[in-house]
Amino acid sequence: MYNPKSLKAEEFINHEEILETLKYADENKNNLELVDQIIEKAKLRKGLSHKEASVLLACDNEKRVNEIYDLAEQIKKDFYGNRIVMFAPLYLSNYCVNGCVYCPYHLKNKTIPRKKLTQEEVKKEVIALQDMGHKRLAIEAGEDPVNNPLEYILECIKTIYSIKHKNGAIRRVNVNIAATTVENYKKLKEAGIGTYILFQETYHKESYEKLHPTGPKHDYAYHTEAMDRAMEGGIDDVGLGVLFGLELYRYEFAGLLMHAEHLEAVHGVGPHTISVPRVKKADDIDPSEFDNGISDEIFAKLCALIRISVPYTGMIISTRESQELREKVIRLGVSQISGASRTSVGGYSEKERPHDTEQFDVSDQRTLDEVVRWLMSAGYIPSFCTACYREGRTGDRFMTLLKNGQIQNCCHPNALMTLKEFLMDYASEETVKIGNELIKAELSNIPNDKVREIAKNNLKAIEEGSRDFRF
Repeated sequence: MYNPKSLKAEEFINHEEILETLKYADENKNNLELVDQIIEKAKLRKGLSHKEASVLLACDNEKRVNEIYDLAEQIKKDFYGNRIVMFAPLYLSNYCVNGCVYCPYHLKNKTIPRKKLTQEEVKKEVIALQDMGHKRLAIEAGEDPVNNPLEYILECIKTIYSIKHKNGAIRRVNVNIAATTVENYKKLKEAGIGTYILFQETYHKESYEKLHPTGPKHDYAYHTEAMDRAMEGGIDDVGLGVLFGLELYRYEFAGLLMHAEHLEAVHGVGPHTISVPRVKKADDIDPSEFDNGISDEIFAKLCALIRISVPYTGMIISTRESQELREKVIRLGVSQISGASRTSVGGYSEKERPHDTEQFDVSDQRTLDEVVRWLMSAGYIPSFCTACYREGRTGDRFMTLLKNGQIQNCCHPNALMTLKEFLMDYASEETVKIGNELIKAELSNIPNDKVREIAKNNLKAIEEGSRDFRF
């Protein structure tokens, strides 16, 4: 039975409820009166239920789809302004005991070289990332209790935070590792992580078990209930995501929104981020083997609908996607992107991009400087800010600030100050020129006069060599 307040996976992600939702969406997709009512509700910026959003996803009336796109763009501006948060993934180890059929790290893959970074190698990777200008990382590792125990992850986090190279520093480490225990989540919290990210891959239980035939990840309930354990362990910023292409996208979309509703119902705070990866080619993985691939058009519509259904969430898109598609979905709701990513273990410290240990093909292969310049040329502010985590503005504190519009007085100046650091320390001449003009223009968009004056003074101090100011 469907119950968003239940702590049992099959009750808060209820199969019958999803089927009922999809049936309702099919029956009402041409009911334009209802569609218009749902769009009107979305304009209130309080979000939509999985049932309402599924009707909009099923509706292919061109006028209404364009309205959804326009609304998604406006809601993104209202909540996140024109800031785009920058990060990079850091792969620590590709040892894995699971049998996931869509990932080249699966246990039976004998062609991929297995590698695990030593602390010295972690240090080299981090220095390479700092030398690009990155301040925020998402660490990734396969599930292997022998090779990648939690103690190894914690040691890596400690190493990452300890490295200060030139003006570089990684100020926030987000963690994307396998589902674990409340005790382990407490340890991650104590280590000072930002967001705990775990992709569901698919909410369809039967498909989930087939796609994860062996290993601890086979346990659907343990995996799906991980976010509740993370929050019980004190981590109040969690990140959801499905791997689009594994199962029918409409099913996944409904499940994803139900998971967000569940977190809100039980913990009073929904997901801090939602990621939207698609199945991509990798070492022994052929995406065409999965017959649920989605077009760029459907992908863009999903992004727009996530933005209007869960208006407060940060939306993440990786370098799996092309520059062209990233440009499209940034407009429709994406608020965080990776730049200059290498998805192989130890990839950053090597001059040439290694392909033999990549988790997936990287489509957008530009340098961080090129990505930053591209964003600024399109009118966005690339932000390297990590202030909210470090000021304790997480969980419901962050959501309250975001929902009442006060975030502009924190995030906007923080974005400008961290961008200024990037321009001073890492950017090319052309990027510096565009960036300084952008900062000058964007200062006037800080609503509070006092905050604006402080930001101006801090920007001057950054030019004179000071670093790490934040509101």
